[in-house]
Amino acid sequence: MNLSAAVVGEVVWVLGIVVWCIIRYPFERRAKRVPVVSNRRSGSEALGLVSALGGLAIVPGFYVATGIPEAADYIPRWWVILIGGILFWAAMWVFRRTHKQLGRNWSITLEIRQQHELICAGPYSLVRHPMYTSFLLMGLSQAFLLPNWVAGMAGLIGFAVLFFLRVDEEERMMLEAFGPRYRAYMAKTKRIIPYLY
Repeated sequence: MNLSAAVVGEVVWVLGIVVWCIIRYPFERRAKRVPVVSNRRSGSEALGLVSALGGLAIVPGFYVATGIPEAADYIPRWWVILIGGILFWAAMWVFRRTHKQLGRNWSITLEIRQQHELICAGPYSLVRHPMYTSFLLMGLSQAFLLPNWVAGMAGLIGFAVLFFLRVDEEERMMLEAFGPRYRAYMAKTKRIIPYLY
């Protein structure tokens, strides 16, 4: 029974990653057709992106494929797997809504695109960075779905590195692009957790 819970958690995690790729792909293709006006690419941003990829995909993917590091495994519970599945579904819902709301403004790196707009509707009416909210939910779901202290926690660590290396620079870029409008938007929204932070 415990083995079955572990397998279900791994299957849900794999399916979630497949859904993540399906959601992202068309937006990535469309974004390449919109010219970039300015960017803030840097070594620290690249490190953040690599950390997020490693923590949310590579480390857990390696664990699911090989079972390594087996010494960090613990006994899974069905209720924990259920919470993980719900969190992953919520992460993908926020992820999809965020991409839809951004449309042609979306970029994987810190960029301002031609005719960039300040988006304040949909998930952006609650938080300034709902894409990070979806990554936080993904990291939390991974901790519940994968009964391994290393693979399970890798997503939260990878997300934290990305977030703290990048969010201040992202907000500076938006302030330069939109000035008082973005400052007013900042005053009435939180960063990634509605009403809290």
